[in-house]
Amino acid sequence: MTPEPRTASGDDAALRASLAAVRAEVAKAVVGQDSAVTCLLIALLCRGHVLLEGVPGVAKTLLVRTLSASLSLDTARVQFTPDLMPGDITGSLVYDARTAEFSFREGPVFTNLLLADEINRTPPKTQSSLLEAMEERQVSVDGTPRPLPDPFLVIATQNPVEYEGTYPLPEAQLDRFLLKVVLPLPEREQEFEILRRHATGFSPRDLAGAGVRPVADAATLEAARDHVARVQVAPEILTYIVDLCRATRSSPSLSLGVSPRGATALLATSRAWAWLAGRDYVTPDDVKALVTATLRHRVQVRPEAELEGVTAESVLATVLASVPVPR
Repeated sequence: MTPEPRTASGDDAALRASLAAVRAEVAKAVVGQDSAVTCLLIALLCRGHVLLEGVPGVAKTLLVRTLSASLSLDTARVQFTPDLMPGDITGSLVYDARTAEFSFREGPVFTNLLLADEINRTPPKTQSSLLEAMEERQVSVDGTPRPLPDPFLVIATQNPVEYEGTYPLPEAQLDRFLLKVVLPLPEREQEFEILRRHATGFSPRDLAGAGVRPVADAATLEAARDHVARVQVAPEILTYIVDLCRATRSSPSLSLGVSPRGATALLATSRAWAWLAGRDYVTPDDVKALVTATLRHRVQVRPEAELEGVTAESVLATVLASVPVPR
């Protein structure tokens, strides 16, 4: 089933080395979030978007700022609040008294990395204003479509412990996110390293002072995407992905299983993971590695199962254990 690996070209190896260097640069400012950095790189390679979930203070904003600095990309941050309007994100027409004409003033969405901070704190009308930008990579104002820069990545954050005054994202919008990444609290040694850095003068506002520098750019990402697109996927792997997704639809613990869009997302992330690992073909282990991050937000646990302590992650673990792995 598994094809023979081809020898990686120098260009291929150089691209992987550049993205590995990005992880090293981010680690100069962010401690203990290597998995999240890898997921963000996978999202950039797949032209997807990421939902970050974590308690306050686990470096979600710093992670995005450092990633953009190491990739030499533009970034913008929007703090989502109950009074935020769609035009505050997408931009709006502004009347110019000197020319007696309306001109378009771009909103913060016209950037490479958009950090949508606490996206569940704004009403659905404003949340949905991101839908066209995320799916179509353009903004339409007054009937005129305006393309967004490339690359374009929405990184939305939400606080999992504070629900008062929040507006849960609807399933249709959750499905637009390629990955949902949960940022854990640091281990004891990692927390010590964070404090040690601050004690020796590290400032989150001075990334250059921390030694963070650009080691890749948009052209690197575009070339890497071409290589990811050439990663081979055997029919047995496609069948495995289909069976995993269909198994979620028949799970008694779920009221909503994974849609075909989720299956295509799992295929895309598995290919990117395989390429980053140095292979030009996908293995079952590549699929397993991305199942949780790619599918956890695309399933809905039944309320009665939730009361018994069932989580999306535990259901996906059960599905992985029950679906035969191709050999």
